[in-house]
Amino acid sequence: MAAALGVDPGVRVRPGPSASPLITGVCLDSRAIRPGDLYAALPGQRTHGARFVSAAAELGAVAVLTDPAGVELAEAAGLPVLAVDDPRAVLGGLAAWLFGEPARQMLMLAVTGTNGKTTTTFLLDGALRGGGGRRSGLVGTVETRIVDRRLPSVRTTPEAPDLQALLALMVAERADACSMEVSSHALALGRVDGIQFDVAGFTNLSQDHLDFHSTMAEYFAAKAQLFTPDRARIGVVCVDDEWGRRLVDSATIPIVTVATSLDAESGLADWRVTERRPDGIGTRFTVQGPNGAVVAARCPLPGDFNVANTALALVMLVAAGIEAEAVADWLAQAEPVPGRMEQIPGAGATGEPLAIVDYAHTPDAVEAALRTLRSARPGRLVVVLGAGGDRDRAKRPLMGRAAAREADVVIVTDDNPRSEDPAAIRAAVLAGIDSSAPFDSSVTEVVEVADRRAAVLEGVRRAWGGGILLVAGKGHERGQEIAGVVHPFDDRDVVRQALESFPASSTEPTLSPESTSGPESTLRSEPGLRSEQAPSPEYPEVDT
Repeated sequence: MAAALGVDPGVRVRPGPSASPLITGVCLDSRAIRPGDLYAALPGQRTHGARFVSAAAELGAVAVLTDPAGVELAEAAGLPVLAVDDPRAVLGGLAAWLFGEPARQMLMLAVTGTNGKTTTTFLLDGALRGGGGRRSGLVGTVETRIVDRRLPSVRTTPEAPDLQALLALMVAERADACSMEVSSHALALGRVDGIQFDVAGFTNLSQDHLDFHSTMAEYFAAKAQLFTPDRARIGVVCVDDEWGRRLVDSATIPIVTVATSLDAESGLADWRVTERRPDGIGTRFTVQGPNGAVVAARCPLPGDFNVANTALALVMLVAAGIEAEAVADWLAQAEPVPGRMEQIPGAGATGEPLAIVDYAHTPDAVEAALRTLRSARPGRLVVVLGAGGDRDRAKRPLMGRAAAREADVVIVTDDNPRSEDPAAIRAAVLAGIDSSAPFDSSVTEVVEVADRRAAVLEGVRRAWGGGILLVAGKGHERGQEIAGVVHPFDDRDVVRQALESFPASSTEPTLSPESTSGPESTLRSEPGLRSEQAPSPEYPEVDT
């Protein structure tokens, strides 16, 4: 059976009643098994997947892939068992083989980094399907696109079997390109094994996910795995920060560099943004490249950081063999990215603030978003900010500090507290504000409002009169997880309701609870896909 699965024949095989079953799929969630599946019983954070082999067999699993620790439990179900020391190391290649190597049939573009992955992949996808007229797919944090079908995403980069199934569906729909966010978790856990990307892009690196990686060096090392021959043919790296320059030195594939800052080191980049000027909500800029190339481009989104994302997308498509001027034209027409510096229109009442919802949930992203809005127009700058529970705790005070240094009013509230005490999370954010140096409470007002909906209302009230409101942290998300329950909650809807209700009441806006409270409705997977909305107990639950 090992040879039939495309795995090293030296691995240990324990035959069951049928030593050569017909395997038609692979799945690592025992609850999502379909008849003919190979069940990948992996060690998880809370228990071992082999404990669920009997349940998988009842649903039609015909064989088991596991590690030595899971063999005895797996054999009890009477299925053939394929035992390898590290089943994750073979799962990606195995899934790719079972689904017919779909990645080899499309132009594959990968984007990694801390901030900007979603925006850059949306820009790539928008350019290819819009101006480029390509049939394209997208895999990322906000949604998954299979040509014209749009599906909600469960995590940034799906597990290997789910990912290969998605790519196979794209090929079946005659897609010829795919833009994908590749998280550090995905690289560390082998989710993109079995794919060699045509072009891999790197945005930047700043503190995030240290609950998973422990140190920034480990976090960087996970990202750097994408820039090796097994995973990509060519890399495009933004060298605006130190981590990008380190990546250029450590990468083992050809690298093209791009820079948007004007310091001496960035001046050595292959592609450089040399000038920029505001153009509506976006920015027009010029990029100079090799052999005297000069390209006029436009970023359709606000902020210098989005100029960097647009420049990275442009150079990635050039590296894929597309002419630079054509790419620039395509990118200028790209549609807005959900929950990324997304402007929320209200009723147009006198004094209505400029209201923005953004996914900023790292110190650098909070600082960059606030600086962008500060330069957008004069007025009082108000930010509503929280931090997620069960995630990197060290960044919480840093987020508070960044907010206090850039905003006139900081409203600290709940994000997704998950299993943690919300008050303790808010206290950590507030501690960073209190430790800001210099910090002058007469300059920055700090307000703690536990309930996120009430905090948004307070933000609208304080920004009314022509100010600017940033609601940060959740962006496109449509739920708020509290004590294991996800309640419907969309910052964009809440901000819109607050803006529209404010003029109707003299001093206090109000919201109807219709779309922002109550228990989570049942979420269903798209037929034919393996993505599940609830975490599986068999394998690590991570948020990327």
